[in-house]
Amino acid sequence: MLETPGQKNKLGLWTSTSLVVGNMIGAGVFMMPAALAAYGGISLLGWVFSAIGAFLLAKVFSNLSKMMPQVDGGPYAYSRRGLGDFAGFLVAWGYWISLWCTNAAIAVSLVSALSTFFPALATNALLAVFTGLGAIWLLTWINTLGIVTSGKLQLVTTILKIIPLLLVAGGGLFFFRAANFLPFNASGVSDWAAISATATFTFFAFQGLECATIPSGSVANPEKTVPRATMLGIGITTIIYILSTVSLMGMIPGKDLQHSVTPFTDAAVMIWGSNARYWISAGVAIAAFGALNGWILVQGQIPRAIAKDHLFPHLFSKENKKGVPATGIVIGSVLVSLLMSMNYTRGLVEQFKFLILLSTLTVLVPYLFSAASYLIIRLENKYWMPGNGWTGSIILASLAFLFSLWAIAGSGQEIVYWGFILLMLGVPFYVVTIWKKKS
Repeated sequence: MLETPGQKNKLGLWTSTSLVVGNMIGAGVFMMPAALAAYGGISLLGWVFSAIGAFLLAKVFSNLSKMMPQVDGGPYAYSRRGLGDFAGFLVAWGYWISLWCTNAAIAVSLVSALSTFFPALATNALLAVFTGLGAIWLLTWINTLGIVTSGKLQLVTTILKIIPLLLVAGGGLFFFRAANFLPFNASGVSDWAAISATATFTFFAFQGLECATIPSGSVANPEKTVPRATMLGIGITTIIYILSTVSLMGMIPGKDLQHSVTPFTDAAVMIWGSNARYWISAGVAIAAFGALNGWILVQGQIPRAIAKDHLFPHLFSKENKKGVPATGIVIGSVLVSLLMSMNYTRGLVEQFKFLILLSTLTVLVPYLFSAASYLIIRLENKYWMPGNGWTGSIILASLAFLFSLWAIAGSGQEIVYWGFILLMLGVPFYVVTIWKKKS
């Protein structure tokens, strides 16, 4: 089928898939095997549980994108349609906060990865800040050039970040030792407690599974492309996550792996020698750069969607000549820049880290609301989809909802409490916006 001129200016299947994969696979995945090593081989079951939950949610978002193919905003639009304006606003508010907190953390991890090549970045805070700011504003500028331009960059960086992961994961199978998985449960807690802990922890690595749904209005044939990109992205990411974890845990004894600060680098050195650490560091840097690009793209989409519904200031809905919500992207990048700089201010580091931890909850809440909205929208509009009858829809929505609730509970009592406070801070803003809208 030939592309129309309008379709040429929109995201296709592979660029949409790269948005999903690229936003999920950030610099943090390079540390995941070390974090899981303390639990032993049982952590692989944690990956299985979290992957099942991620697939359930991905299927929910895939089905929702078929029902509402032209709407922007993803979780926000679905929550608003199913649960009303206030629920939609809470999702958008929390998600927006999470976006610029996450981008600040990614910028810091990018600078850290670059310090392998430029050691001064590890000792000179001012140089590190300007390097991080340079990356943020370079990608902000690129994202204002049009969604196709930023989409192409996302595709390239996603491919480049996957290559070192697969090389180490594949090469590690030749150094595999089954004895490294024993004891199977090294955590000192019950098997179920260990599985629950690792599943909750590893599920955070799947955050971003909904990203293809957020710019749906800028995707070619969204009713087909978005659901395919969502499921394909989840499949690719799951294979990479589990294969790399199995490979590294099979290569490096658990006691050594859990104390490693650069597990993939250590594995690459075992396979290819000392110079391998440079291309692994390059892979980490590319992973961070690509994730930052993808999340900056999303950064302007959420506030634009809610502003179009008159639940956010109008300026966030303004678009430049390329059809990009440039104002929203720039405002978001200003906030990201402030938070990123805070990380290099000694007195504010702990506050910054705590805010990042809280932001994880504001990503899980949209998943919970979207799962609930899916069944409501399905029942109200009597949508029918092949292979997904009423019984299947009820089971899917229930399982996705319960999994999201379980993941939120696994975040810990303190984080849930402060996350609730963070969400409620948006209520006065919502009240004022509705009052102005009515007056």
